[in-house]
Amino acid sequence: QVHLVESGGGLVQAGGSLNLSCAPSGSILSFNVMGWYRQAPAQRELVASITIGGVTNYADSVKGRATISRDNGKNTVSLQMNSLKPEDTGVYYCYGETRYGGYWGPGSRVTVSS
Repeated sequence: QVHLVESGGGLVQAGGSLNLSCAPSGSILSFNVMGWYRQAPAQRELVASITIGGVTNYADSVKGRATISRDNGKNTVSLQMNSLKPEDTGVYYCYGETRYGGYWGPGSRVTVSS
């Protein structure tokens, strides 16, 4: 069973920064794609993703403010977000996809106060 362990959420003031980290239970090299999603009222929305080859993708709402990276040595994927806005508030879910399927972390709450 694959588990994704998230850390780094919390309360931050608008304009501040935070770093979310995700560590899979197995080797990160098993994951072709990893990313972060944010729960919106209707669905989970992609915030950022990164492939095993290092190709990144960002939601328009975070472009220029977010950086996703994967550290194979530390077996983690991180999301650095700067210039946070109240609309960044939500539950952030780590996602990882292997050849066997997709997996979700339990979610990490981020609250940005104005």
